[in-house]
Amino acid sequence: MSDLTARPGTFAVRTDGDNRYKAVQRKLKELSTAMDLASSDLELLLHAMRTNARRTEGLAVDIANAELDRRFIEMTNQVSVALGGAAAEVQTLHETAQEICGLAHDARRTHARLYEALDDIRSSRKERTPKPGFFAH
Repeated sequence: MSDLTARPGTFAVRTDGDNRYKAVQRKLKELSTAMDLASSDLELLLHAMRTNARRTEGLAVDIANAELDRRFIEMTNQVSVALGGAAAEVQTLHETAQEICGLAHDARRTHARLYEALDDIRSSRKERTPKPGFFAH
């Protein structure tokens, strides 16, 4: 049975068809925050898995020193190797979450650089502006 549960404050990033400037900025910030939280959680999980792998390896040595059945030593070693392998995959996932967080920050800055001035102009007008694509016909 797993002890993994959702932490208070964690959330899924919702998506919708709202592509207005402020909505895109909010979504990118939420994505970055979610990936940052996921990265922190994965770092804790990685540490716990590595600790458990070391403890299991030590337990296998203790079982061998106690001269118990060889089968138990082999099973315990297999658990240690499996935990080490899983920890390596969690490390990859952690690095990916960190990369996505950085890319979301970069995308948010680029989006702001490209569209913030346009949004300021459109937001400050009293008159309604045409929807995107209006002039394409």
